[in-house]
Amino acid sequence: MRKKLLHPKKTVLILAAAIVLSQLALQHAFAQSSEPNLVTAIEQVAKQSIPAVVHVEMTESQEVANPFYQYRNNPFFKQFFNLPHKMPKKFERKIMGLGSGIIIDEQGHILTNNHVVAGASKLKVTMSNGQEFEGKDIQLVGTDPLTDLAILKVTSKESLPFLKFGNSDDLEVGQWVVAIGQPQGLSESVTQGIISAKHRRGITNPESYQDFLQTDAPINPGNSGGPLLNLKGEVIGVNSAIFSTSGGFQGIGFAIPSNMATHIAEQLIAHGKVTRGWIGVMIQDLTRDIAQSFHVKPDSGVLVADVVKGGPADKAGIKRGDIITAYDGKPVSNGSVLRNEVANTAIDTDAKVQVLRDGKTQDFTIKIENQQEELKVLSASLKKRLGVDVQALTPQERGHYGIEGSEGVVITWVDPKGPLGKDGFEVGDIILKIDDQPIEDPTEFASIMDALPHHTKVALLAVDHRTGQSGIIAVEIP
Repeated sequence: MRKKLLHPKKTVLILAAAIVLSQLALQHAFAQSSEPNLVTAIEQVAKQSIPAVVHVEMTESQEVANPFYQYRNNPFFKQFFNLPHKMPKKFERKIMGLGSGIIIDEQGHILTNNHVVAGASKLKVTMSNGQEFEGKDIQLVGTDPLTDLAILKVTSKESLPFLKFGNSDDLEVGQWVVAIGQPQGLSESVTQGIISAKHRRGITNPESYQDFLQTDAPINPGNSGGPLLNLKGEVIGVNSAIFSTSGGFQGIGFAIPSNMATHIAEQLIAHGKVTRGWIGVMIQDLTRDIAQSFHVKPDSGVLVADVVKGGPADKAGIKRGDIITAYDGKPVSNGSVLRNEVANTAIDTDAKVQVLRDGKTQDFTIKIENQQEELKVLSASLKKRLGVDVQALTPQERGHYGIEGSEGVVITWVDPKGPLGKDGFEVGDIILKIDDQPIEDPTEFASIMDALPHHTKVALLAVDHRTGQSGIIAVEIP
């Protein structure tokens, strides 16, 4: 039996009707859903948010050693390179930078990235309406390099617009988001995309407190510190970094989750610094081999590699070889999760920790202490083991030696008979890396050194405080 074919005109009419019906169905679905129409939502988010997104300009003054100073008395160099008669030993150079910021309250507090304002000798904030703040009208309230966040405050006679924060824990992969900022200095730029992934860690520095949201919303240099918003117009992230081989947008951007950002912002506004919790354990992620040896699944906890004697975990009864599976009721899948949760816990509060020991689950209560106690313990261990003590670099020291970024610690005390003293290290020398791993602060330096096995050789990238020259020195750690 032959099939009866529709007339071409009837086919076109049926297809057109189907398209119209599908569009009506989509419009009805948007109308019935909790989220508004996508195009309309992006327009509304841009319109209401742009006034509270600011342009941040920074100027950093650095004192740099003059590379030609050593040739000041050389007649050849004077003749052929036209060197001045009086040559300065040092000269000042200015570095310009730009980024974005978010006004977060009526008092004029602005949340931005630490790398946007770090080392600034001069700051300028410009709003979308052209209003400018600089000099006495702008104040750097506090910075937190470990989360790459900072708070500024501007003084205005008029009330300022500000944005509200949403709950980043409620985000789902695939959810639409909007980014606003000043990419390459182009003010009030709006882009859109989706949440590509959550819980990205170790993107810029494995030792910092990172839990990035990944997005494909176009982000470029200058977007740093600007908001990532949901379709309700709530800030759910602070744009912070991009993955790029070209230096520009390649579809992979990273934002600090709003829940972490608000926690840090509140501490910076209240105290000008961030205090973090500490439980006193050295932890290790469960690799497949380690998990098999303990008869557990990978990503089901973290192994306690060591316990600080007299620390909070030691007092609570945690032992080396325990596997921490949950912290305050939340599953612990890896070391970064536990590290961030502990850091965000209020000092002197009790935390419930679930541990797997000898195949059995046990519950412990740990009283959270200030992370500064960790630094004291590690500092004592550092002096005993390496014969040195270190502290963070000042902006002046960075400028003097031309050290960009946030890496490096300076030696403040050295035992000439200690391991580093024997290898020629002196007070004032700077250590930038351990085995090619950048060092951000004294706690990180001490933690890495303390965790090294005995009789281990490491390569230290160091800067000689006398000459300013850098080099790699191999040191054996006893």
